[in-house]
Amino acid sequence: MKQAYIKAISYYLPEKILTNEDLVKEFPEWTVEKVASKVGIDSRHISAENETAGDMAEQAACKLFKEWDILPQDIDFVMLCTQSPDYFLPTTACLLQHRLNIPTSSGALDFNLGCSGYIYGLALAKGLVISGVAKNVLLITSETYSKHIHPSDKGNRTLFGDAAAATLVSESGFAKIGEFDLGTDGRGACNLIVRTGGMRQENKQGDVSLDENGTISSSDHLYMNGSEIFSFTQENVPLVVNGTLHKNGKEKSEIDLFVFHQANKYMLEFLRKKLKIDEERFYYYMSNVGNTVSSTIPIALREAMLDSSIKSGNTVLIAGFGVGYSWGGVVLYF
Repeated sequence: MKQAYIKAISYYLPEKILTNEDLVKEFPEWTVEKVASKVGIDSRHISAENETAGDMAEQAACKLFKEWDILPQDIDFVMLCTQSPDYFLPTTACLLQHRLNIPTSSGALDFNLGCSGYIYGLALAKGLVISGVAKNVLLITSETYSKHIHPSDKGNRTLFGDAAAATLVSESGFAKIGEFDLGTDGRGACNLIVRTGGMRQENKQGDVSLDENGTISSSDHLYMNGSEIFSFTQENVPLVVNGTLHKNGKEKSEIDLFVFHQANKYMLEFLRKKLKIDEERFYYYMSNVGNTVSSTIPIALREAMLDSSIKSGNTVLIAGFGVGYSWGGVVLYF
């Protein structure tokens, strides 16, 4: 049976760095220690004013080509996961095809998804390879959530950083892509949302208020109901982990490393303990990058390979979860 593999991963971080010390200057009621202990993040990268998700995606792809000695002319499909596209239309993936000198015989598309986006992207890319539609799929995740966040929203500004990651999915590579477990529950859409800007509510409202938890709510900016997101996560992540294990015929003890979406340290620690996963088999990489939405998993995978947390012969389970609600998991065989 034909298989699909991850062949390369690279990522790009914007030049500007927002540290906890910078945030405390704006929000003196917090301390550097409180921010770090609460979310496990010390700094995050923020895209420049004129730097778009498309610009960052281009940088990540160029790094991938250089670091892994890949030729743009060998790419026959481009996929971009983003919730901050350069334009409503055309798709940013089409612009990237041209900017990266990828052949015009290639397919190109955007898909709108957040923290589960890398998992969904791998599923789509695997389908393209196995079906014979493409041989080399360039999967890019790129997000500028900072542009969605209200300047006074200290909670979300603490969590989110901007980044882009590029992954090559191909007929051969260093990690075979296993079976997927995916899920969606649109009933939770209102708990992580930007209400204006689309066709449902095109014009900005200019409204800003505080909810019962003291969280800033603005129709024109990212709103996240933290308690509801946490409830969704603690209920669904164990299910997707168990579902992914079952679909791959694996026991939890057979997984060498678990790499989850890097939401925040508190949430990941809660999930690790609930799932009874040993700390040495659970990977963290967020302290210097923050929650980079759809790019957290590929960034973590790349770093885990570099620091030898992932070695040849390892079996790794990755899981993403968030906006939508949406979630997904898959096992990678290194």
